[in-house]
Amino acid sequence: MDVRIGAIGLGGLGRIELGILDDVDGVRVVAGADVSPEARESFESEYDAPAYADHEALLAEQGDELDAVTIVTPHTLHHEQATACLEAGVDVFVEKPMVTDVADAVDPVEAVDERDRVLQVGYQRHFHPLFGELRRVVDEGRIGDVHMVDCYLGQDWIDVQRGTWRTNPDLSGGGQLYDSGSHLLDAVLWTSRTEPVSVAAVTDDRGEDVDVNSALAATLDRDGSRVTASVGVSADGDTASPEEGMVVWGTDGHVEYDGDRLRVVDADGDESTVRPAEGSTAFEPLTRKKLTNFVRSVAGEEEPAVPGETGVRVTAMTEAAYEAAETGRTVDVQALLDDATEEQLAASA
Repeated sequence: MDVRIGAIGLGGLGRIELGILDDVDGVRVVAGADVSPEARESFESEYDAPAYADHEALLAEQGDELDAVTIVTPHTLHHEQATACLEAGVDVFVEKPMVTDVADAVDPVEAVDERDRVLQVGYQRHFHPLFGELRRVVDEGRIGDVHMVDCYLGQDWIDVQRGTWRTNPDLSGGGQLYDSGSHLLDAVLWTSRTEPVSVAAVTDDRGEDVDVNSALAATLDRDGSRVTASVGVSADGDTASPEEGMVVWGTDGHVEYDGDRLRVVDADGDESTVRPAEGSTAFEPLTRKKLTNFVRSVAGEEEPAVPGETGVRVTAMTEAAYEAAETGRTVDVQALLDDATEEQLAASA
């Protein structure tokens, strides 16, 4: 395996992920791009590889040498950067959210299909042992037919991010719902194997430029059956690391994730508990797993665990929530997706 990687976005998370990728067998870091001269200089010194001011220059100078790129940049830039790379024949790993507009979700997914490329979104809950076990419990029918999901996430996010690009809506696309909250929405849909149908929501910016608190009431579809979901997200929590929980209710019991363990209760009240192996839920091993899956997908050895379609669903649900909060109405998620497809077809006609 010989995968030549370029990195678009050389900030904190981008450099962490670069360090992990550089340690994966068969990976060569060959180029980078960032708006910051200091970040470019540091990258060139560490990797003995060129760095450019933007993705256009990187593709123009190094496109023929690249197999794949990582995109770890402000959220609203993802669409342009990912689409350009895919259209240039380069596979893409893009941090969440994939895009911040439903209409923008169409281009990268179409580019994947048309050019037979790899597009993976950086949702690490797909590699988390307890979320994976929760999904297996649901799949095996151990709690019967799923009919409701309750979940929450709280984090001391706004105090840390105030003044950064994450609290500038022109760059972030939104607040905590699009940041850590995006992981929670992905986890809801992935673990319950559901599609978003409609969303009602309220948000509170608490005097900030972006949403701090969000509460969603959603209808989901699971193989033709309706599932009710409630989602609460707060950026004014107690700890820097997210505190989260989820309960999936079925006709024969429920399964509960509380951050430290998974508890399964069946219809008779019998209870079992699953705890993760020490260290297996930490940031570094989960990040290594998702990046290794991407590299192996580029090499044709695996399928991407988090394909572009996953990013489309989460973006559509998020945008529906923002529209619902603004209008005070329940928003049809499928209608948003249909409108986005029609807009793209009209634009390409």
